[in-house]
Amino acid sequence: MSSNPYSIVIPSRFASSRFPGKPLHQLNGIPMILHTVARARESAAQDIIVATDDERIEKLCKDSSIDVQMTRVDHPSGTDRIAEVAMVRGWADDRLIVGLQGDEPATPAHHLDLLANNLDKFPAADMATLCMPIQRVEDYRNTHRVKVVRDHEGMALYFSRASIPARRDVPVGDDTFPSSSLHIGLYAYRCGYLKQYPALQACELEQEEQLEQLRVMYNGGRIHVGMVEASDARGVDHPDDVPILEAVLAEQFNAPS
Repeated sequence: MSSNPYSIVIPSRFASSRFPGKPLHQLNGIPMILHTVARARESAAQDIIVATDDERIEKLCKDSSIDVQMTRVDHPSGTDRIAEVAMVRGWADDRLIVGLQGDEPATPAHHLDLLANNLDKFPAADMATLCMPIQRVEDYRNTHRVKVVRDHEGMALYFSRASIPARRDVPVGDDTFPSSSLHIGLYAYRCGYLKQYPALQACELEQEEQLEQLRVMYNGGRIHVGMVEASDARGVDHPDDVPILEAVLAEQFNAPS
């Protein structure tokens, strides 16, 4: 475990084009945001804060004795919302923060601890995230699955929706693929760097790939990417995801079914 205590901030926005109000949508009879907080509480985090822009989410958190911070409504990303919490609370620059999206209620707590531990161990990194080996050619080719290439120390070289690394010569019909890694969208931050993030210049790579972590790399930030064997964690992006997550929560986290 990290020798440096860390905090978890859970950005939770009510508005969503594909699933409005999803933080309050019930999974197995419990609002989604409460499931996510439960995962955070299973970790070794020193404190847990929900960051929201909605009074209904704020009330639920307060009624459930959860620390909650109201934030601006105009944040373009969860990272920007987490950065506001860090600045409002006046956290020291060396504080470690793990961001857990409010719509990811099945994230294993040990992954949250691992992120903080990895960031603590690699002082050259401004942020940390995770990946896992690609096992299926379908995932390697799927542009909805983000891939990452790392250097010998585990630092990110590039993230892409494309199939990377790519073999130069591939015979027609060949379904083999090179050793490659899927990105798992969890992040840990050094508070000092997180405070700088909202001022970073957006870049063409970020806009083309629709991956905000490329803004960090474009502006010289370094991201450590830890390898885990596998991860079944997934977010709730659409109402169709609800029964899948309910089954996962019932099976893996003893949630009511």
